[in-house]
Amino acid sequence: MKPAPFTYHRPRSLDEALSVLAEVGDEGKVLAGGQSLLPMLSMRLASPGHLVDVNAVPGLDTVVADGAVGDGVVRVGALVRHSALERDGGATATQPLLARALRHVAHPTIRNRGTTVGSIAHADPSAEMPAVLLLLGGSVEAASVRGSRTVAAADLFAGPLETTLAPDELLVAATFPATAPRTGTAVCELARRHGDYAVVGVVAAVGLAVDGTVERARAAYVSAGDGDVVDLTAAAAGADPARPGWAHEAGELARSQVGVEPDIHASGDYRSQLVAVLTARALTEAAGDARVTRAQETKARETSEGAA
Repeated sequence: MKPAPFTYHRPRSLDEALSVLAEVGDEGKVLAGGQSLLPMLSMRLASPGHLVDVNAVPGLDTVVADGAVGDGVVRVGALVRHSALERDGGATATQPLLARALRHVAHPTIRNRGTTVGSIAHADPSAEMPAVLLLLGGSVEAASVRGSRTVAAADLFAGPLETTLAPDELLVAATFPATAPRTGTAVCELARRHGDYAVVGVVAAVGLAVDGTVERARAAYVSAGDGDVVDLTAAAAGADPARPGWAHEAGELARSQVGVEPDIHASGDYRSQLVAVLTARALTEAAGDARVTRAQETKARETSEGAA
């Protein structure tokens, strides 16, 4: 199929792009990577009157990683491709969850063109990066001719494929906080084929207390739930992450709190079971990552004290 007719715009500056969006309003769609938008246009699931291609706008293709564990953020511009962010050493050092999640995003060819901020703007509940932004408590920067504003992840997503952005606003960047001290993260998902949409996916974070026991546990879900971060601390606090099976109770808590829907790929019962199993698995991996982080911090502190 072919897209319905539209007017194509290719602004050469951010101001020009914002002016076009202000002019076309609800009739405009922004094109960055296009890996979600172009198929929708071709199948006429979307029929905008104007397509605003921002690929010629300078300054939107940079990754800025400020700080290491426990300090700083990763700021990702609107034109940064998934593959570029996945390979960025500074971003991975500051927030390792980004690279971990990006390895699950579609296939390499799509990651070479698709953009991380575009995936967030698309707000697909079957996509990994909106869940990552939610779990980490990140934010986005929205710009329009009226000015710029920062929108927290919790206030951005209004529903499947829907955000709280105004029609004339352009997402220019997303910001992901750095890993907190003694905290680990993990991504676990099951798909029919690697790179396909997940039947269920879990993005988890576990924080350890000074004594090494679990202090907090949280998870966000892909292809399950209502888009909210689920706090699993009540079922995990005080657990010894070295003890096998410690996360089983948290998985069962997640099963009771995360809603699922059946479709042609999986029944509701199967998805519910996956929520429990994958949550426990993701929390176990995240706790293992946290233990490594805690050991590195302890070694660094001892080295610093010895040098002093």
